[in-house]
Amino acid sequence: MTVFHSLILGIIQGASEFLPISSSAHLILAPWLFRFSDPGLSFDVALHFGTLIAVVLYFWKDWIEIFRLALFSKTKSWKSFPRLSLGIDSFKNEMLWLLVLATIPGILAGYFLENYAESSFRSPIPIAITLSLVGLVLYLVDRYHRHRKNLGKISWSDSLLVGLSQAAAIFPGVSRSGATITTGLFLGLNRESAARFSFLLSTPIILGAAAAELPHLLKNGLDIYLVLGMLSAAVSGYLAIKYLLKFVERTSYAIFFWYRLALALVIISVYFFRA
Repeated sequence: MTVFHSLILGIIQGASEFLPISSSAHLILAPWLFRFSDPGLSFDVALHFGTLIAVVLYFWKDWIEIFRLALFSKTKSWKSFPRLSLGIDSFKNEMLWLLVLATIPGILAGYFLENYAESSFRSPIPIAITLSLVGLVLYLVDRYHRHRKNLGKISWSDSLLVGLSQAAAIFPGVSRSGATITTGLFLGLNRESAARFSFLLSTPIILGAAAAELPHLLKNGLDIYLVLGMLSAAVSGYLAIKYLLKFVERTSYAIFFWYRLALALVIISVYFFRA
């Protein structure tokens, strides 16, 4: 591990965690493409904490509003509780519980299937196929489906379906954000609302993953490479969230399909060139 490697992997993790391009695929492919060693579990934990910092820093106002609605909306004091201006349509009172429901399938899939998915689908060709196919579905849903609903209109069934799609992200190349944004678009959410719900939903999943791996990090301690990886993941993750939300206000998700397809072609070309 070098300073360069830690910074590059941190940037890759932060950006690809929130852009619909698959962080797990990129973290598997980067060492394979550039021929450097796997940095190990402690580094993966540090990167998870970096992306957690990014999503919490960006959405802290949203989370305060979500908890305000869940805890105070049925009491006389809820109107006096300070409300933050989010610049978006109001959340439903049930938003916290909608996110809880959507989180459950991802937790169950991670618990029961992650080891199988990670061991069986880590090779380059399956990743290339998954990248291109999921990218194509995202492109088609974004281009040809109607997107009118905002977060205030998301239903319990919508939430469950988005959560079920998140479970598929344990397979490298699918992308947690790609799967949840695609499903949100298919269910009629507008582009920004689909992305925002996806990012809010990522918070408990990333928090759970980081918390589960924290003992390993504490046991081995921090070094400069872990700190740099964490900070670069936090910065790139924050910027990815910020600019994706602005980007999809004006245009489509098509660029991510073309990126995924180009990356898949690079993977296949390198694989057969090295064979």
